[in-house]
Amino acid sequence: MAPQRRSPAPGDGAPALERRRFLGYLLAAPTLAVAARLGGDLASPAPADAAIPGLPGPADILDLGDALSLAAAPTSGLIAIQVNRDDTVSFAVPRAEVGQGITTTVAMLIAEEMDLPLSKVGVNLADARPELVFNQLTGGSNSVRSLYTPVRTAAAIARSRLLSTAAALWKTDVSALSVRDGVIRSRSGATATFGSLAGAAASARTEETGATLKRTSEFRIIGKPTGRIDALDAVTGRKQFTMDLQVPDAKPTMICRPPTINGTVRSVRNSAEVKAMPGVTDVVTVSSGVAVRAETFGQCIDAVRALKVNWGPGTVDGESDATVEAKLRAAALPLAVPPVLTQSIDAEFVFAFASNSALETNCAIADVRADRAEIWSGLKSPIVAQEQIATMLGLPIPAVKVHVVTGGGSFGRKLFGDAALEAAEVSKKIGKPVKLMWHRADDSRHGRTHPACISRVRVNHALGNVVSYEQRHTSVTTDFGHGLGEILTAVAAKLPVGDVGFSQTVFLLSTSMPYDFGVTTQLLNEVPLKFHTASMRNVYSPNVVCARELIVDQLAAKMGQDPLAFRRGFLKDDRMRAVLDKVAEVGNWGRKMPAGTAQGIALHHEYKSVSAVLMEIDCRPETVNRKIRDAVAGPRITKAVAVVDAGLPINPAGLEAQTIGCVNDGIAMALTSSLHVDKGLPLEASWDNYFYTRQWNTPPEMEVVVMPATTGEPGGAGELAVASSFAAAACAYGRAMGKMPTRFPINHGTLSFEPKPKVPPVPESPVDGLSYTY
Repeated sequence: MAPQRRSPAPGDGAPALERRRFLGYLLAAPTLAVAARLGGDLASPAPADAAIPGLPGPADILDLGDALSLAAAPTSGLIAIQVNRDDTVSFAVPRAEVGQGITTTVAMLIAEEMDLPLSKVGVNLADARPELVFNQLTGGSNSVRSLYTPVRTAAAIARSRLLSTAAALWKTDVSALSVRDGVIRSRSGATATFGSLAGAAASARTEETGATLKRTSEFRIIGKPTGRIDALDAVTGRKQFTMDLQVPDAKPTMICRPPTINGTVRSVRNSAEVKAMPGVTDVVTVSSGVAVRAETFGQCIDAVRALKVNWGPGTVDGESDATVEAKLRAAALPLAVPPVLTQSIDAEFVFAFASNSALETNCAIADVRADRAEIWSGLKSPIVAQEQIATMLGLPIPAVKVHVVTGGGSFGRKLFGDAALEAAEVSKKIGKPVKLMWHRADDSRHGRTHPACISRVRVNHALGNVVSYEQRHTSVTTDFGHGLGEILTAVAAKLPVGDVGFSQTVFLLSTSMPYDFGVTTQLLNEVPLKFHTASMRNVYSPNVVCARELIVDQLAAKMGQDPLAFRRGFLKDDRMRAVLDKVAEVGNWGRKMPAGTAQGIALHHEYKSVSAVLMEIDCRPETVNRKIRDAVAGPRITKAVAVVDAGLPINPAGLEAQTIGCVNDGIAMALTSSLHVDKGLPLEASWDNYFYTRQWNTPPEMEVVVMPATTGEPGGAGELAVASSFAAAACAYGRAMGKMPTRFPINHGTLSFEPKPKVPPVPESPVDGLSYTY
């Protein structure tokens, strides 16, 4: 059943932002070009007004998105809008488009402030721009939050300049002019398009100016469900991803990788023989394995499989699920508050490694010459990738040109430029351009993963109140070497967390407590195992929130309350309560269900946004044991309702799509998707082995409700409903089975595929695909 959308029109926003005048610059250019000027004076969050003692945490004072916006603000003036003579407007987005729809959202902001048809706004992705410093990192659900005011300001200044230019030409007052759909009209009947005025409106020098932004009540485009501006290109195959680009002489290239993570090449026994294989042009050893360049990717695969390599040890050769779990348990920080004159609930939750490989496998194109290099790849942190590539090649940063290409998904994976670095290294060694692609087995086994972790929780309660809530989250170290660490260092003085490490800072700035649970402490500890890890979508929140919401269900049961009523009674504010009430209403919470089925409900807030999810699950034997070839069936979520309050929703249609993805992410984390580590390498070697939510486990009923505007600015949306979806699925499972689950995903103990060999590192290309169609 197709998801249903409810998207009331946005109302007026917070008075603090209404009719404020924002400053910017007219840039010296042949046609009108403008940029915003922003300082680091973000409004301070409102103080908490909890009815029961429950102090605000660091994320309630200043969250991770605020930190990213603070770091980005000083260079926001370098982001410019260009008005062209053909009546179009151009803007290079300093963020990555990886399927989340950022290009559409930004185009809507420009069209709104300029009173321009959306079709006249051209948005592309900016190349790596070192001068932007911390303003070109895509993550933390921060893109719209950080670009919202700068982009609108630049657009409003452009509109104002065009109006004043027309008024001067027609010798009339600006108040006598109006704008509609990119055409300026005077009361006397004179008209002019934006393009016809672009040259006259241009500035000969850079100068400061200002403009007043529209009120939210004046919006005609913002808040209206809008289809993606790249939708036609996507469905007709015209949309270009990295592997679609035609760079002269950039031939297919792949890497033969070791049988353990970070293994090294000692020697290649048959390099000459492989180089003589059909189509193969080059075989060369690189830091991550042995690279093969050929005329086709099929020939690359044949060559990789034929290579005979003597491998040196890796960094985690002796590790498996069991050894990692033991090390995590040993490193857990102690719970500090004993149950004195209270009752207590203690629980431990174990979460397996999870892959954040996107549908588009890792890939990049590189053309490295003696004095310069040019790179094409989907990159969410292109400035860092540019710096790393320049260092590796021994070139000055300006000599390395990095083009950011639209990516086919990310889940945080494209924060790291691993493929771009590899492609540059291979191109330098062979002296030729390369089009490098990871095999799906490479992505699963050597790609970035969400770290395995354990969360311990102790809750002390008495007389119907929660006295204390402690959570000790222990994780394999998350790699933040993609630029986020430098950002946090730059704004450290403004962060409410003290002198702690990068991971702890991210944890504290993204972990929140929506309930008045007395003295609350949530702490992170890490075990420094050298796996390839990354800040997968929603970073720590899915595991932390899943554990918390399961405990909330246990507390409700102990106190003899309905899970919904218990949550309502302890929530800190009415905004969260409204979202929870809406999901209960739309999802028909409390309806009678057959034995073996149940409802689950969960709530999460972060990045100035709130989400609540209600799920229904079927755990009856006939469902759990249904036969699906080479797959995990197991329990099935039969219904999912998600309600999201993202402050000011820019594009409810895009927010709905993001939320549908979040729901499926959460279901996968709760029920099916994980990596099984054995002797230093995951057993999974393809998407067939990795059980992301498939059609047979997707809810037949799904509904997304986008709440009307509750604030004057957008909150984070990209990761908003992941944690609440994970938790809702887990809570539903616990209620259906009559026992709280503590290990995730639920099916991790079931290995329903035959692991592919580690040598050769990639399986043979299939030739029987038609026999596997459904």
